[in-house]
This record gives sequence, structure tokens and C-alpha cells, in this order.
Amino acid sequence: MRAPLQQIETSGEVPQSADVVVIGAGIVGVFAAYYLGRRGLKVALVEKGRIGAEQSSRNWGWCRQQNRDARELPMATRSLDLWDSFAAETGEDTGFRRCGLLYLSNDEAELAGWACWRDFARTAGVTTHMLDSAEATERGRATGRSWRGGVFSPTDGTADPSRAAPAVARAILKLGSTIHQNCAARGIETEGGRLSGVITECGTIRTKAAVMSGGAWASSFCHQFGFRFPQASVRSSILSLSPGAKGLPDALHTAKVSATRRGDGGYTLAISGRGRVDVTPQQLRFSSQFLPMFLKRWRSLGPGGLQGMRSGHETLQRWQLDQQTPMERMRILDPAPDQGTIRLTYARALELLPAFRQTRVSAAWAGYIDSTPDGVPAIGEIHGVPGFFLAAGFSGHGFGIGPGAGHLVADLVTGAEPLVDTTSYDPHRFDVSVWGKVADF
Repeated sequence: MRAPLQQIETSGEVPQSADVVVIGAGIVGVFAAYYLGRRGLKVALVEKGRIGAEQSSRNWGWCRQQNRDARELPMATRSLDLWDSFAAETGEDTGFRRCGLLYLSNDEAELAGWACWRDFARTAGVTTHMLDSAEATERGRATGRSWRGGVFSPTDGTADPSRAAPAVARAILKLGSTIHQNCAARGIETEGGRLSGVITECGTIRTKAAVMSGGAWASSFCHQFGFRFPQASVRSSILSLSPGAKGLPDALHTAKVSATRRGDGGYTLAISGRGRVDVTPQQLRFSSQFLPMFLKRWRSLGPGGLQGMRSGHETLQRWQLDQQTPMERMRILDPAPDQGTIRLTYARALELLPAFRQTRVSAAWAGYIDSTPDGVPAIGEIHGVPGFFLAAGFSGHGFGIGPGAGHLVADLVTGAEPLVDTTSYDPHRFDVSVWGKVADF
């Protein structure tokens, strides 16, 4: 079952030319198109399926600074401000609220790690409160149990995955740019070594700049013109509950299960980090680079099946630009959820929060979370094809930092002062044998 998502009308025929073509209309792609459009550029946003239909509508909706990798924290902080300002600028509602995020734990080592991150966060001007046992137990009173401690991050919040990307898409249309759904980008054209056009199934769009924000599809697309972008996906399963539970935190994380209130009063439930690894040709190709990450997470990752192979998003195939591509055969990645994970998540949620017994399971779905070897996205221009920019590999963090990532892309495309330092996001950092160390936070 697909996650709930609002429908957006598609523009007419693709234009013959555009100042920028954005490929992929997830949360990063729509915000990139929005900030480019605000600078007066004519943008064509092309999407093989529907706006926000893959991971951008299948996540928790958390927009957080808490426990961010040190390299992502500046973008996370700026993104929270941009979530706020977007609503004021456009009148569109993404469901963003600074409701605060609550973390509870009975594990001393986990609490020590959170305290370490708190000390680091203070140096970055981020507000986060460590909770002692009494404070954590009071904030977590809906669980009916005692807690050793926790964290509350009051300025963090959530947005609604079902309406966030569509809301930004409506703002893009108001700026005079165009959106083209069911229009897969098949490849690029170059002249004199520079980007000169994007080839879509609906025709070629002449342009001097293009942004690849295709999520789990980005690496296979880059493979078509020889750029090696290591990317691997994990299948994550989530369920939602109907409205009816009262007196619960808006957003709660524990090691056993996490819960997020949705706009309709229901809740989304998930087990943090748990997923299935579906074998794909691309995953085998980059296995040596991802082995350290997978070994670190071996307790929460399990072997999957052949869904990823059949989906085609991590193919090593070289396709013809005048023929149907894997993106057109699989318009929307909609993998089947792992039923064992769904049952375990639900059982843990009922045990943790008895108020959920007043609700029912309304839906369950899965999505592919695309990652890089160091867990940090790749955002920047590809040296071998000037004018082609990559924004992918968000490693499960892309929804919350979507506004900041989109703004940074617009900065890079237009040559403006970058929103944040770009060093950690350089797509070429994977060109060498030793990449940046995964941050301790």
C-alpha cells in the first residue's frame, strides 16, 4: 500500500528550453526548483511518476537538529528556519510545526551519547535539554513507566510527508515554472564538454543547467554518462494508526519504537534503523564501500529478497535514450513492507503506549532509503559535466533538511554564496579510496 499523498496537476507539454531542469520531484527536488524559481529562473521540473511519491511521502516527517551528524547540523538548523519562512512566503501549508522531539531511554550508554551530542550542540548554538529520570518519566507519562533519562529538543519539529512536497509544487507553479509528471528523464546531452540538454521520454529540453535529485535512482542515472556515485538502498517498513489516541507526545523516539503524530490526529510508527537489504547489481558493485556501514548496523538490518532487483532502481544496465528505460517501467518505487517488521512495530507500540489500543492500523508501506558510504548526501556540480548538479544520497535524512538542500542547490547553480559550507557534501569525495570519517555524533 502506498503512503497517503496529495495529487498535483501536471503542466502541459515539456518546454523546448529552460534555464534549469530539475530531475526528480521529491522534497529536495521541489525545494531546489522553488528556490531557483524565486530567483527569476525558468525551471522545468520533471518527474517519472508523481510529486513526492517515493521516500518523500514514506518517512516519519521529522525535521530535527537533535543527534544530527556534525556535517549536516548547519543545514538542519537553516532548514528549520526555511520550513517556517516557506509558509509565510507562499501561504502553502506543509504541516510543519515546531512541536519538539522527545527521546526516552533506560540505556546508560545511549544517554551518555546524547549528553556528548548535547555538549557538541552547545558549541553550534543548538538548544537541547537532557532530562533526568524524574523529568523523562514526567514527559513520558503516557508510557506509564519510569525512565532513566532522555532528551527534549524544543525547537525541532515535524512536517506532513503527505502534503509537504505537493505544497512546494504548488508554489513552484505560482512562480511560473512548469511541472511534468509521468515524464522520465532518460539522459543528458552535451556540447563542448558542457551540459546542453536533458532528454526526457516526452522530448528534449535545451538547458545549460540540470539538477539530479532522483533519490534511489540517482546512481544508475549517473552511471549512464560515466560518473561513479556509490549509493545503496535499504527497504524500510512503516505503519500508520487511525486517530483516537489521546495524551501522547507529538513525536517520541525510543530504542524499541518511535511514534509521530500526523495532521489528521493519527500516528505513524516505525523502528529506527530497522530495514531489509534487497540485493541489487549496484549494491554488489559498491559492496566494499558499504561494508563498514552495514557491519555497524548488523543488528538492525536483515537480508531481503529480490524486490530491489525487480524494481530496477539500482541497475547497472546502460539504456538507450530513444527507448523505454527502467524509470518508465517502474514509475513509483512501492516495495512491499516486511510483515514481520510491521507486526513487531505494532506490538512494541501497544506495549509502550497503551492509548494506541483505542486505534486501529490504517495502512502499512515500505520505501527505499538511499544512502552514501559515509551517511552524508552528495550535493554539488559534477566536474566531468559542467552544468550538471547532483543532490542525492540523503541517507534517510533528506526530508527534514529538504529546504536547506534545495536552497544550497539553487546557490550552487546560480553562483550565489552557499547557504552552508559545501566541503562535506562534495560528490567527488568518493573518488578516492579513503572518504571522510563518519562523524562521532
